[in-house]
Amino acid sequence: MAGHNSPNPNWVAKFIPITAWLRQYSRQELNSDIFAGIITAILFVPQGIAYAMLAGLPAQVGLYASILPPLIYAFLGTSRTLSVGPVSIAAIMIASALAAPELAALGSPVEHAIILAVEGGLILLAMAVFRMGGLVKFISHPVLSGFTTGASILIIFSQLPHLLGINKQQCGYDLTCQLSALNPYAAGLGIFSITLLLLMGKPLTRTLKKMQLRENLVTGISKTAPLLTVIITTSLVSYFHLYDTQQVAIVGEIPKGLPDLSFSFLLNSQEHWLALLPSAIFISIIAYVESVAIALVTANLRNEKINTNQELIALGAANITTAISGGMSVAGGFSRTMVNFSAGARTQLAMIIAVVLLAIALLAFTEQFTHIPKAALAAIILVAIAPLIKLREIIATLKYDRSDALTQTITLLAVLFLGIEEGIALGVLVTIIAYLQRASLPHIAVTGQVGDSEQFRNVTRHKVTTWPNLLLIRIDENLTFANITYITDFISVQADGKPELEHIVLQFGSVSYVDITAFEALCSFIEALDKRDITVNLADVKGPVMDKFNKMDLDHHLMKGQVFFHTIDAIKTLSK
Repeated sequence: MAGHNSPNPNWVAKFIPITAWLRQYSRQELNSDIFAGIITAILFVPQGIAYAMLAGLPAQVGLYASILPPLIYAFLGTSRTLSVGPVSIAAIMIASALAAPELAALGSPVEHAIILAVEGGLILLAMAVFRMGGLVKFISHPVLSGFTTGASILIIFSQLPHLLGINKQQCGYDLTCQLSALNPYAAGLGIFSITLLLLMGKPLTRTLKKMQLRENLVTGISKTAPLLTVIITTSLVSYFHLYDTQQVAIVGEIPKGLPDLSFSFLLNSQEHWLALLPSAIFISIIAYVESVAIALVTANLRNEKINTNQELIALGAANITTAISGGMSVAGGFSRTMVNFSAGARTQLAMIIAVVLLAIALLAFTEQFTHIPKAALAAIILVAIAPLIKLREIIATLKYDRSDALTQTITLLAVLFLGIEEGIALGVLVTIIAYLQRASLPHIAVTGQVGDSEQFRNVTRHKVTTWPNLLLIRIDENLTFANITYITDFISVQADGKPELEHIVLQFGSVSYVDITAFEALCSFIEALDKRDITVNLADVKGPVMDKFNKMDLDHHLMKGQVFFHTIDAIKTLSK
């Protein structure tokens, strides 16, 4: 009886994926995960603080978001290498949401950031309940690319004042004031940081590879650049007292120790929750799409599988957990994930090790974080964000498809000039309009027989055989209310050009669905052609479409027409 009541191992592995890979865990994987965990931990401190600064939040909010959320994801996520924590795109969206004037009177930015995380987590869990994991497919690549490029440009402009030591509140957008207010010491630290980060990127990687070092060791050395940048610039600020003597902006004091768990966000009024809900919806959806996209990249490289619905559960739980621990919204980070993957991580144990190291740092080294210059953190953000700006991709897309390029450009410009949320919404709207336009103007071809074969091709592209009494028309789209008028008009024009026409054969090989509006319109069209002594026949009809037709008594509506299994059968029966 005990065996009967115990949980099904497959069920447990489905909802708690860590139980599946732990059963087969090896010593070799442990060695790889330990190394990768150490390397990834190096990014946690500078990125956690930098992305909190980008969101306009205290440094500890980013660090706290790097403790419990990765642990929760390690147990519930299906990607073995995704690194969950604060990310740049979510950070700039949080900053945009918190900048709303109506929120200023409702509470502190930290309270609002926590509510955003909770709402985002609940939205993702609700999507999981309704099995909406496939949502990732509905945000097209041009929209995501345009949004990412636009958001990255906004991030760069938001960080330039920190990089150069300019007091933006004092000068606003007055360029003359900004140049006169530039802090040369902060700017020097910022430029030095960018130079060091760039030199330790591709140039150092190429040099180390020439030395024939192991790939994961090369990754480990080159990816210490952010931490090394922070150590050097912080040492300079401390040694020369640049904060006191030259007013170089620093992170400031960070509370020592691990985050306290709290549900105080539940005490906030309904007004808070409703005001932040629209932003939470956008942040959670973009975080999910970005996370799954990154997870799929690394999974495909190792022939692993990602369960998109389980990812909703994992990311939803991670965001609720970050709120409970006082952190900001989290998602899968591209740079951390690729570092984790390249360093040789085999499972999520690497992230657990990285979290343990970060926890030790919060317990023992927070005093050393105090004098981290904001210019160095801005440099880390800029170097990480720059590769996400893909203006050349718009040109490449333009060569392939003007509609997609237009969507990409409109999303980019809308993000820059209207706002992040408005940009995403407009991009999705343009995508839908473009899709409907394409669906309403489907590709239709008059076809003929290629030689004596059973192949039929477009008469304008190939040398084919046609017949004066027979018209073959291939429809390369589903038949819907949006396109049926265009399709029947096309057939009418072609029929009018053939005075000896007796039979029309509609090739349905590319048709997977016919809605009721299109069916009724098609029947009316068949009836009109019958009065002209022209029969309409169907060929290559797919099973699901034929099932629907049979329910509507297709034989009656076809009148003298027939349904042929293959187009060649129609040719043998109807052609002269």
